Amino acid sequence: MLRVYLQEACLRHQFIRSKETSNVVERPQRLRAVNVGLAAVMARTSQGRRKVEPVSQDAKDEPEDELVSAIGRLNIAQVNDRTLAAGPIEVVKSSAKVDLLNNAAVKFIHGDIEGDVYLEKLIKLSKESRDKIAAGESEIPGGLSQGDLYLCPESVDSIQGALGTMCEVVDRVMDPWSSTSRAFVAVRPPGHHCGEDTPSGFCFVNNVAIAAAHGKVSATHLEYNITRVAIFDIDLHHGNGTQSIIWQINEEAYRAQLEEPDGKSPDKTRLQVFYGSLHDILSYPCEDGKLDLVQAASVSLHGPHGQFVENIHLEPYTTEKHFFESLYEKKYLRLLQKARSFIDDTGGVRDDTLVFISCGFDACEHEYESMSRHGRKVPTSFYHRFARDARLFADSVAKGKLISVLEGGYSDRALTSGTIAHLSGLAETDDVKADPEWWTLDNLVALEKATAKRRGGQQAVTEMEPWLERTLEYFIQINSDPLLAAPPMIMSLRDRSNKKTTTAPVPAAPKVAKNKPKEKALVKQAAAETSRSDTERSADEANADTLPKKPRRVVLKLGPNPVAGNSSARES
Repeated sequence: MLRVYLQEACLRHQFIRSKETSNVVERPQRLRAVNVGLAAVMARTSQGRRKVEPVSQDAKDEPEDELVSAIGRLNIAQVNDRTLAAGPIEVVKSSAKVDLLNNAAVKFIHGDIEGDVYLEKLIKLSKESRDKIAAGESEIPGGLSQGDLYLCPESVDSIQGALGTMCEVVDRVMDPWSSTSRAFVAVRPPGHHCGEDTPSGFCFVNNVAIAAAHGKVSATHLEYNITRVAIFDIDLHHGNGTQSIIWQINEEAYRAQLEEPDGKSPDKTRLQVFYGSLHDILSYPCEDGKLDLVQAASVSLHGPHGQFVENIHLEPYTTEKHFFESLYEKKYLRLLQKARSFIDDTGGVRDDTLVFISCGFDACEHEYESMSRHGRKVPTSFYHRFARDARLFADSVAKGKLISVLEGGYSDRALTSGTIAHLSGLAETDDVKADPEWWTLDNLVALEKATAKRRGGQQAVTEMEPWLERTLEYFIQINSDPLLAAPPMIMSLRDRSNKKTTTAPVPAAPKVAKNKPKEKALVKQAAAETSRSDTERSADEANADTLPKKPRRVVLKLGPNPVAGNSSARES
């Protein structure tokens, strides 16, 4: 069983600095595109399985809405009021949250010995954001990127909800009585560019690093005592924040080992982390060719100084056959091979190991050209293959304990197709096998049309293939909760002009979003709700620097201030 975790609070982090939002790609609607892909996987993988009626469905005397009636035909079980199960996938709507100033794992990653300077400043900036903007100022301090960082008063709610969900997932995966050891977590804002006190690339806290620390330092996990973590980062962009954090963690473990009088083997009580990244060395944060950033994104070190880091650079491919035979098999699989060496060098297979995937979909062939403009892409099938290989790796070294976490991915098609392929690889069983047809361009276009919003919120009445009907029905269940409907964008105008939706294999630079229709009844609104066309792209970053604190983190020096001219997309 694969558990997929959703978090309503993650929709509250929104751009309110300006009425112009067409340059904003890290947006709440990203989660909707993931939900479309999730619904498609549920429909595909539950085909032919025994039907399970909803467990709590009150009989009604009045006629049911056609879409509500359709829900009863689903192969779906409502395990409780926040959980839905279909085939090998269970969807959990999490409401967990942490207190940024009162959580051991958060403090372990982002806190100071003398006080939580960075975290306190982040909360203060979020609370004051609306007043700052109303006064004509930016809510992001000077010296930090104005192009890829933004805050609103609800941003801390999103961050605390994302981290609460991450900790909930670790608790569930580590629970010896749990029915599953694998999970995918759809949260935002992303985290892998954030160092100890250096927000950048859309990231304010490091979700994966905090989740890893939760397995080690949190009171609820004293019986589990995770001491080894392997992190695979497959985002288009190097996770410089994660690498800088794990470097310090490993440095502390190595120093403790050296201080042992008899030079003992690696300290089994301290956390040790393997970090492996597959990324484009020409893209953010290395796009400007800064020496320290390029060097960090090229490190390959295994054992010396207690470090276990592998960085592999993406290369262009010509065909899918060329990609898998010449690049994936011969080069990219080295991430898994080096991770296995890390396990062997730190004591072999033990129960204290946890595996993470920092899963960005922005290297996908369907990502915006403006985001992936150096030609270092991967076919959609990569996300299935890597998920399958990482799952087998976790089975062999960590008793299957594997958590994949959303990082980047910005066009709707990249997010939806990547989600379909990735979840298919994570959820595969002997009885349920993925079919590459699920994420072909023709099927993606059909899926987009089936879930597309029509004027007035009415769903088009057309003949649908059975898998599309099931997908729409599952999507209603996933997205019908009012808590999962993104609130209206604060201080943002909407373009009310008619625009045609593109169905090109690779979406062009995004247009301004279409106008939202008036609200309908809850179920009808959820059924008709669509994927907003890929509508935004990110801006160039202004110069970024660290918040005032310890100068031991990577300092990003980004491009020109976006106010000075047109911007081009960069990312997390």
